[in-house]
Amino acid sequence: MAKTTKKKLRANWLTVHKWIGLTFAILIIPISLTGSALVWHDWLDSKLEPQRHQSLGAAELAPSAYAAAAKDSLSADERIATIRFDGDKPVLVTASKPAKGEGRPERTNVWLDPRDAHVIDKASASSGTMQVMHALHGSLMWPGWGRTIVGWVGAFMFLSCLTGIWLWWPLSGSFTSGLRWRRRNTLNANLHYHSGFWILLPLAMLSFTGAWISFPKVFGMFESKPAPNQQDRAQAMRARPLIETLTPLDEAVTNADAFATGPLTTITWPTDKKPEWKVSYERPGGPAEVTVADDNGKARKPKPPQPETVARTMRRLHDGTGMGPVWQAIIFLGGIIPALLSVTGIIIWLRSRKPRTRAQIYRQNGASIQAAE
Repeated sequence: MAKTTKKKLRANWLTVHKWIGLTFAILIIPISLTGSALVWHDWLDSKLEPQRHQSLGAAELAPSAYAAAAKDSLSADERIATIRFDGDKPVLVTASKPAKGEGRPERTNVWLDPRDAHVIDKASASSGTMQVMHALHGSLMWPGWGRTIVGWVGAFMFLSCLTGIWLWWPLSGSFTSGLRWRRRNTLNANLHYHSGFWILLPLAMLSFTGAWISFPKVFGMFESKPAPNQQDRAQAMRARPLIETLTPLDEAVTNADAFATGPLTTITWPTDKKPEWKVSYERPGGPAEVTVADDNGKARKPKPPQPETVARTMRRLHDGTGMGPVWQAIIFLGGIIPALLSVTGIIIWLRSRKPRTRAQIYRQNGASIQAAE
């Protein structure tokens, strides 16, 4: 009786596992493959756009020189929002202009030679192969509902991992019997069983952290500081950099230098919502951000490094940032293998729907009995 109940429960889990895979396969494949590629984002981008990553020399000009050079290449309605410095790499200037409608502001990136500030490249911040991959992975390139859909795909993939380990576990026999290659009578089925087992834990982690990233409000209860609500985020996005500032750029940076903890990394413009400069420097444990009031040029000492938030930890686990090459390789496989599982799962389902002869049924049942022993 107990064995019959166990088989029925297993059959129910199989139904759940099967329909999760079949329903979401068309979404799982692009999400997982782009996730694998994004693990190596910087390396791929340097290969696709080498002019933006070349080593040219130190940035020795005044910040205003880079701002002026970038401004000459921008349209009248674009305002400089940030300047980023990266050692001897090109200086990156980002400008923004209001979006059409209620969407995010449109952003333009300008890469400048750090030696003389001439323009090396210019492109929309939402264009390019890597940006398309980010949009596809994070929101299926569907503003608004896309992020929610990706979050639910992550939640159902996590459930699929739980049902998958139940279905992988041998009905009878030891745990090690489940590790035998020929558990089924087709290569496709064996690939599905074994690749699913070995990637189970990383895939469950990626699925869970993906859902966490997609639903920050739901998981905000685990943070000591509540996440900004949608209204605050929308207001921050609509903030416009000031055209004319009371404190000039070079003066703001000079005043901030009194609290410098390392090389200058980022300058952020005052906005109509928050009229203060933000000047960031390298620092162990995270960047040091010095704020400079635009009305009087007074610099404020940066806050000490803050403990990493749970949300940031989840994101690093998900994308591998700062986690080392071994973890990044595991995450890479954690994106490739779900695509393989989707394809092999569909093939298994299609084959199960074909009419079978008595001999085929006998061979399959015989193989299943041997696998369970």
